[in-house]
Amino acid sequence: MEAMSGPRMRSLDDVVVTGRTVILRPDINSPIDIQTRKIINTNRLEKAIPTLKYLLDHGAKVAIIAHQGDTMDYQNLIPMAEHAEILSTLSGYRVEYIDDVCGPAAQDRIKALKEGEAILLGNLRYLGEELTAFEKEVKLTPTEMLDTWLVRSLAPLADLYVNDAFAAAHRSAPSMVAFQEVMETVGGRQLFGEYEALSKIASAPIHPCVFFLGGGKISDAFSMMRNVLTNGKADRILTGGITADVMLLASGVELGVRTRTFLAERDLTGFIAQAKELLQTWPDRFLLPVDCAYERDGERAEATTDEIARAAELQQHLFVDLGEQTIASYVGEIERAGSVFVNGPAGIYEDARFERGTEKIWQAIASAPGYTVVGGGDTITAAKRFTTLDDFSYVCTAGGAMIRFLSGKKMPLIEAMERAWERDRAQKEKQ
Repeated sequence: MEAMSGPRMRSLDDVVVTGRTVILRPDINSPIDIQTRKIINTNRLEKAIPTLKYLLDHGAKVAIIAHQGDTMDYQNLIPMAEHAEILSTLSGYRVEYIDDVCGPAAQDRIKALKEGEAILLGNLRYLGEELTAFEKEVKLTPTEMLDTWLVRSLAPLADLYVNDAFAAAHRSAPSMVAFQEVMETVGGRQLFGEYEALSKIASAPIHPCVFFLGGGKISDAFSMMRNVLTNGKADRILTGGITADVMLLASGVELGVRTRTFLAERDLTGFIAQAKELLQTWPDRFLLPVDCAYERDGERAEATTDEIARAAELQQHLFVDLGEQTIASYVGEIERAGSVFVNGPAGIYEDARFERGTEKIWQAIASAPGYTVVGGGDTITAAKRFTTLDDFSYVCTAGGAMIRFLSGKKMPLIEAMERAWERDRAQKEKQ
């Protein structure tokens, strides 16, 4: 696999792991029920199993480092004992948990590992150096990160670093990009799988290629749209959620003061100008909603965009799902597609009154004859609710990383893995 086309990085098949102490960095950050504080979607944990099981089957001693939540997502910032329990159940191996990231207790337990044993260390986000805010404000280079507590504490205890965290590939954190500087490094099964699946969309999609972009992370959608339109990969873009609201406003459809206030409060009105530019440059690539759903007297109601634009009363509402005409139109595009990529739900699917758009579109994608990729936490949660994940060609664990990849932006993790590949190759040639 070392000569593979795609990322220049070594795989598990390129190294012997038996008897070696391995630092394994997956991304098992999972959606949490706010009330129960329990994991409600195990997709990322399931995707981590092939690499973990390979290492343990082959007699490696595995120290797992991973994160859950963040200060920017504080409700999900919890200890990871449940993650260890789920990994144990899925892998058939006991995965011990210690609520210590890299202190003396964690170090002692790593030193005591035997072949075929694994331990999950405490939540990486307990460390300031692993927080998103630290990354954005301090901006250390990978070499500078060698002085962080995490790397200084753990790197001397292991002799192989395995990264399997494509979902965090956009993060420039010590756990993601620093160990490669001082340790033999390979990519895990999930890292290769995610890269290759998304490459089919980014580099050589089967046309016509349809993108459905919804949800609330509008900046992600816009960065991706521009890239896939510029490089000719997208034949049709369908929008839902807040992205659809912005595109409609940009097209001249007045949704009213309620929607504009909603966008302004979230500093999203600036995207209207970007949307206008996209519509002017690629007018034939977008299929916009022709009707929307809203709440009236506690029930679901629908109106066409023409009706909304003419009626002040309708403009007092937020539009939280696609209407039936739009759903039918989108489903038709999906059924004719050679490739389909989806990120973000069509509306507020958590409310049964407004789940119809997400339900029907997801079911259409699941049954579509083309190559289908779904990705992102909310997207996968919705997919599991309305479909069977096995019905999609590929289910991507990544959210932000996936967007960045399809936006054509550099990925800190991939750059770090490629540097390690170059170093290890040079060392091998000298031997």
